[in-house]
Amino acid sequence: MTEDELKHYCLSLPMVYSDQPFHDDTVAFRHTANHKTFVFMIHAHGRLHINLKCEPLRAQLLRDSYTGVEPGYHMNKQHWNSVFLDTDVPDFEIKNMIDASHELTRPRIKL
Repeated sequence: MTEDELKHYCLSLPMVYSDQPFHDDTVAFRHTANHKTFVFMIHAHGRLHINLKCEPLRAQLLRDSYTGVEPGYHMNKQHWNSVFLDTDVPDFEIKNMIDASHELTRPRIKL
């Protein structure tokens, strides 16, 4: 998956916007309703990776399955994974992880 494909996919999800919250080229993809971030796109050490929220058991399973998935860079290691796009992680799996992160951070309906 290229950087442009990643951006396009994230922005195709419902009620999402992107911004740059830091003084670097990190891009955050957020929900419009609660402003929670579900993807951080980061250029670090000459490589592009994304940080994604993940259920802890699935996070570990993905780390064990792919060399391109590591504990979240500068994030809570239990709940966030870093995914390197130039590795063994297939595009469909990246999209599944983005979708899961989007779902985990979406606004909840108050009853």
